[in-house]
Amino acid sequence: MSESRRPRVSAKYQPSRTSSRATYLLAGVAIVVIAVVVIGGIIWNSQRDKGSADQAVLAQNASLIIGKADAPHTIDVFEDFQCPYCKQFEASSGQAMINAANAGKLRVRYHILNFLDRNSGSGDYSSRAAGAALCVAQAGGADQFLAFHTKLFEQQPAEGGDDPDNAALAATAGSVGASQQTQQCISSGARVDAAKADADQSLTQLSKALGGNAGTPTVLSEGKPVANVLNGPGWLTTLLADNSSS
Repeated sequence: MSESRRPRVSAKYQPSRTSSRATYLLAGVAIVVIAVVVIGGIIWNSQRDKGSADQAVLAQNASLIIGKADAPHTIDVFEDFQCPYCKQFEASSGQAMINAANAGKLRVRYHILNFLDRNSGSGDYSSRAAGAALCVAQAGGADQFLAFHTKLFEQQPAEGGDDPDNAALAATAGSVGASQQTQQCISSGARVDAAKADADQSLTQLSKALGGNAGTPTVLSEGKPVANVLNGPGWLTTLLADNSSS
């Protein structure tokens, strides 16, 4: 996938910590689930995913890129639609990121992950929601994606409870102006596999940037994690101020 296939505009935001009540350790091909409470959310640990995030890969597998190409700062935002802390992040910093992007100060690459599938009632909600978002982004552009993105977090199902089927996801997309063709894309699950592939690549890059760990929400700036993103939009004010003075 190339960056040119992604819709563009000028707006949007970023993440920070993680998202649930379990820690996942990756060892080779085996995944061990440990029942512990993790403040901040879900963390993956993979010894094979260490190094530096590849900026070219991050540009290619973002679900959406907004903001001007020559904006003074680019961030990568990693979220999962089943992640409660991502919902908190969206509510507290979403509009601030959009405003900064619209003002030409920020470029945002959104990465929608799916490693919380197992925390959803259906067992695949994160993947299906990511696929739905990809349908909206590719057909409806940035404005529709951002509206749909906000709606999904506002309507986030409880972990382990009932979650929307594809028809309900399509109806939500319709409520923000998605066309019948886009709704059919969602209902059929046409972009779920593509969203999974993007999520796998994005997760690998995130894990490299975090020394083998990964969690949602996380915001990377120049490949490095941004602190305190769940404490309101002050992190963004600091980031932009640091950038303007550098």
